[in-house]
Amino acid sequence: MMELYRKNGELLEKAVQENAAIFPIEHHRKADGNLDVEGNLKVWNKALAPFHKTYLWEQGAPGFDPEKTPLQENPYFVFVPTEEEQVRGTIIVAHGGGFSWRTGSEGVNVAHYFWKAGFNVAILCYRLLPYTRFDAIADMQRSIRIIRSKAKEWNLGEKIAVMGFSAGGMLAGNCATHPDNGRPENEDVTERFSCAVDAVVVGYGAMSGVSFPAPFGMKGDPLMGENHKDRMYLAIEKNVTYDTPPMFIWQTMSDDGRHGMCLAKALQDAGVPYELHIFQPGVHGLAMADGRNDLAMDIPHVTHWGELCREWLEDMGF
Repeated sequence: MMELYRKNGELLEKAVQENAAIFPIEHHRKADGNLDVEGNLKVWNKALAPFHKTYLWEQGAPGFDPEKTPLQENPYFVFVPTEEEQVRGTIIVAHGGGFSWRTGSEGVNVAHYFWKAGFNVAILCYRLLPYTRFDAIADMQRSIRIIRSKAKEWNLGEKIAVMGFSAGGMLAGNCATHPDNGRPENEDVTERFSCAVDAVVVGYGAMSGVSFPAPFGMKGDPLMGENHKDRMYLAIEKNVTYDTPPMFIWQTMSDDGRHGMCLAKALQDAGVPYELHIFQPGVHGLAMADGRNDLAMDIPHVTHWGELCREWLEDMGF
């Protein structure tokens, strides 16, 4: 079985070299101006097709209907073990895409960078619309439980980080602030494991719909919460406590620095370790900012976030 996971490493190298997960911005919209969600999902599906996948629920995710969403597979992750001999922590990488599509560079390319840096990585493919943000959160929580349950079998370090971008960053923050220690009496053995994490990386996704106007015209969007109770639950900064895990937050000024600063203030108030980087240049969706993204933007100054994050994770014991 581990050979299949190690093969994923070779496939990851190939996918990055071929820009397999990139959906160029000039193809983002159809002639009528609407987002080409179908085209985007086809690119992701083709890019991830060769990989060995770990499906989050063997019998299918709760409420998942493949006939309703034929371009969405049951949620899964692609696990890629480190090539290094020493035991290392694992990073679960969650792409963005507004909960409606998959920004491949934020999954495949980011995972490749941290895999080459010596970490175990898992590329998460979570449920999109018409499923809810709560379904997506459940997918990330389930991926954490699976990796905890496989720690001995896969020779993993005990530490797990969640790393997300845009919508994926929102998921990472939600999982960090709404953990549980597992359900010991559950018939599903995986559910007995904790979904708490040891570190969080939020890339241009610390978005709140309650502290100030919601981003990207999402005011009133059900993805930010159907009602006040849900909006408060999903606002990351409103759920930080003293035992929230350390966070590494980065974004560019174009995404409104208040998002990062608002979350950092909540962490500071609670005494939670964090690191915040707001870069002046760049725009939303840069991934590694190395030219291998939908925007084809190569901004060396912003690319430094990867090195800074690697050092931070190592300082956190990964």
